[in-house]
Amino acid sequence: MGAFNGKTVLVTGGASGIGAATVRRAAADGGRVLIADVAEEAGSALAAETGARFVRTDVTRFADMEAAVAAAVETGGLDVLHLNAGVTGPSEGLADQGVPFSLEAYRTAVAVNLDGVVHGVHAALPHMRRREGASVVVTSSLAGLTGTPYGEVYAATKHAVVGLVRSLAGTFPDDPVTFNAVCPGFVDTPMTAGIQDFIERIGKADTVIPPEAVADLVERIVAERGDGEAWIPYKGGAARYGFADPLSLMGERPPGVEGR
Repeated sequence: MGAFNGKTVLVTGGASGIGAATVRRAAADGGRVLIADVAEEAGSALAAETGARFVRTDVTRFADMEAAVAAAVETGGLDVLHLNAGVTGPSEGLADQGVPFSLEAYRTAVAVNLDGVVHGVHAALPHMRRREGASVVVTSSLAGLTGTPYGEVYAATKHAVVGLVRSLAGTFPDDPVTFNAVCPGFVDTPMTAGIQDFIERIGKADTVIPPEAVADLVERIVAERGDGEAWIPYKGGAARYGFADPLSLMGERPPGVEGR
């Protein structure tokens, strides 16, 4: 599609996994690409491979996100912001197995998965509003659209960013900048490397997709210019998630809901 051609593209968590796949795709399309990540060695190596620029960025620090956005703007303006940095989170249910709750792990998950997205949006919006073709794409997860046993904190952060994306689209309906989310299931990345046995045990090994499939979808979203949407990539394609409109049900009981 060449949706990145001639555009400045900033990818957080861009040194590996889905982020790296987007970096490679955008660079191959002719984009001016910046990799924002804490992994200096991997990020620098990918920059050398693709002709991109690496900017060491801790997305939990607003000043770091401001600096990464400023670096992108210096190249001629920021066109595409892929807020992709993410980590797993602690499970409340593991307390039943003698594993204590980790406040540090909880705060890290929220800081990276939610604060990092909010930081990115606030740093970038002044430069992306009223910019034709501007696009913000957030990596959420299927866990952001459904319940996730033993991944409750992770799911909470991913639900939050889907809500953020949809709300931002409603806040700026007449502005050319768009906001969308990609919500993959299991992707062959370092994040899922430690749960391969679990994926096989629940019978989902055949659903694992390569990170390039998610990069394909990011490019499609940028090209098609939808707004406030959540997309699910799967083997062989992608589907737009159909949200109900709860506002249309105000004043009446939703179907299937009992009680007051």
